Amino acid sequence: MGAQQSQRASSGHLRAKFHDYRARHREGREASGTPSRTSGSRSRSPSPTKQTASGAATSSSVTMATATTGGAAGSESLTSPLPQPKSHQQMPQSTVPCQYRTGKTLGSGTYAIVKEAIHIKTGKYYACKVINKKLMEGREHMVRNEIAVLKRISSGNRNVVTLHDYFETTHNLYLCFDLCTGGELFDRICAKGNYYEADAAGLVRTIFKAVKYIHDSGIVHRDLKPENLLFRSVAEDADIMIADFGLSRVMEEEKLSMLTEICGTPGYMAPEIFKKTGHGKPVDVWAMGVITYFLLAGYTPFDRDTQQAEMEAIIAGDYKFEPAEYWANVSDTARSFVTECLTIDPQSRPTAAEALQHKWLADDKPHFVPAEGTDQPTDLLPHVKKAFNAKKLWRKAAFSIRAVNRMSALVGAGLGGDSDRAILSENLRKFKEESEKEVMEDTPVMHQHETETPDSAKPKDSEGAAAQDLPSQLAKASLDDKDKSTA
Repeated sequence: MGAQQSQRASSGHLRAKFHDYRARHREGREASGTPSRTSGSRSRSPSPTKQTASGAATSSSVTMATATTGGAAGSESLTSPLPQPKSHQQMPQSTVPCQYRTGKTLGSGTYAIVKEAIHIKTGKYYACKVINKKLMEGREHMVRNEIAVLKRISSGNRNVVTLHDYFETTHNLYLCFDLCTGGELFDRICAKGNYYEADAAGLVRTIFKAVKYIHDSGIVHRDLKPENLLFRSVAEDADIMIADFGLSRVMEEEKLSMLTEICGTPGYMAPEIFKKTGHGKPVDVWAMGVITYFLLAGYTPFDRDTQQAEMEAIIAGDYKFEPAEYWANVSDTARSFVTECLTIDPQSRPTAAEALQHKWLADDKPHFVPAEGTDQPTDLLPHVKKAFNAKKLWRKAAFSIRAVNRMSALVGAGLGGDSDRAILSENLRKFKEESEKEVMEDTPVMHQHETETPDSAKPKDSEGAAAQDLPSQLAKASLDDKDKSTA
C-alpha cells in the first residue's frame, strides 16, 4: 500500500514538473515573438504511450520503437514506394538546437551515410553516422544494439573508436564518433616506402590487444576486417582504430549464450558461422587470422571465384601458403601464428589473450626472413602491394552488390526476385540521399539519452523486468552492466 502511494506521489510530481516545463517553454516562445506550437493551429494534446503486440512502449512522436523482428513488414516498407511524411512523426516538444554543423560527406555504408560534423562550441570534428528512420523501420534493434555495445566499450581503449554523442531529428538518427582521418589499414601500408614482417606483427599485436579489451568487456565484434581498421590521423605514429560495431553483440560468459545468425563479411567469417552451430568470441580470433594472412601476402587465404566456393573452403579450412614466391619471405613463426588462429574447431582456437602470448607477437626480437645476401629483413611491400592492387578493382565492383544482398537478408526472405531487389536498391539510394540533404544546424534535435523514464512508470515484460522505451534502452542498456563491472 505504501509503495503504491509513493508511486502515485512520484507520478504526480513528474506530471507537475512536466506541465510547469510546458508553461515556461510557452512563455519563453511568446516573449521572443515565436508562435507556440498550438497558436494559430489546431491544438494537440500529448500523444499517449501505446503498447505494441510485444508489450514494448512506443510513442507516436518517435519513429524508432523497441525491438521487432523486421520480417515481412520490413520487407514491405523497403520494397514499396517511398512513404510520405506523416503528421504524427513530429519531434517531441523537448527538442533543442543542434550543437553541430554539417560538414562534407565522408562515405556511405549499407544503410547509412557518414558525414563530417563540427561541434559548434568547441570546433571539434567528428564522424557522424546518419541513419534514415524510414530505412530502419522494423530493424530498430540494430541501432539500439550498436549504441549499447559502444557505450560499454567507448573511451576504454585508445584503439577502439569512441561514441561521443547520439541524437535524433524528425527524419534521421545521428551517431557521432571519432573522426579517423588517417585512412584504411591497407591503403596506408601501400603508401609506405617499405613494409616488413615486424611492421605486420606490430599492427596485429596492437589490434589483438584491442580485441582482448572488447572480449573482456563481454563483446564480440563479428566484422573484423581491414576496411574496419582505420588510422586516427595521418601522423606516422597515429593510433589504429577498430571501427564499425554494427554487427557486434553483448556476450556475457556466465550466460553461455551462442549466436546462430549468419553475419559478417564472407572472406573473414569463421566456419561455425556458416555451419550455424553457434558462435561467439572465437570468430574474432579467426578473423584476425585472416587479417594477418592478408597483411603478410596482400590477399585472403580463402579467396575463390565464387562466394559458394569461398564458403566451402572456409568450412573445410582449405588454404595454403601459396604462391611460394610470396611466402618465401615470411617466417615460419608467422605462418604458425596464422595456422593457430585459423583452427577450425572454435573450442581449440586460441583466445585473444592466448594469441598475444604466441612468440610471433610476444618475443622481443622480431621474426623475419633475411633478404638475400644480407642479415636484414626482406621487404614484403612489392608482393603485398601487387596482390592487393589486383583485387582492388574487383572489390569495388562487388561492393554495391554485397550492400543490397546484406539489406535483403536483414529484411527477411520476403523478396520475390530481381524486381524486388531493384526496388530495394533504389529505395536504399533514395533514403540515404534524403539523410544526406538534412542540415544539422538548421534542425531541432532530441538527445535520447536525456529522456529516461522512471522504472516505476515502465511496463513489465514477460519476465517481470521493466520494459523500457527506446530512449531509455539506448541510454541505459549497457551502463548498468558497465557500472557493475567497475564496482
